[in-house]
Amino acid sequence: MKVIDYFESDRQAHWLQELKKSDWSAGKLLVRMIEEETFFKELGAGKLLMLTDGDALLSYCTYAEWDDIQPTELTPWMGFVYTFPAHRGHRYVGLLFAEIERLAKETGVGAVYISTPHVGLYEKYGCTFYGVMTDITGKPSRIYQKKF
Repeated sequence: MKVIDYFESDRQAHWLQELKKSDWSAGKLLVRMIEEETFFKELGAGKLLMLTDGDALLSYCTYAEWDDIQPTELTPWMGFVYTFPAHRGHRYVGLLFAEIERLAKETGVGAVYISTPHVGLYEKYGCTFYGVMTDITGKPSRIYQKKF
């Protein structure tokens, strides 16, 4: 298994087809952003990290300036976190967090933020509850912080 950045891959067509297999509405939004070339406009500087095993896409997330909490001074964000159902239960998100931590330390970033409705998921990976903020749709969202 290895973590790769979609935008640095020379196999983007293959990985886009793998991303399209996601049955999650946010995954479909991510695919739209890639196809319409608005990823960087909507999320700022960032990466689409993918945990792969050969040709299989197991899990993915973004590591970007912005997410669905805007405007805010909090940055960077881990967003669009998804593990395909057949691969759940193996804590693969931890491998994505490890890559984000590596990237964050390279650039002197001490923490990353996550916007989610989930309770009890990100705590498993060392995240702490930061507070509740309103997302771009006007709904409250739980914000977690992962310090490095």
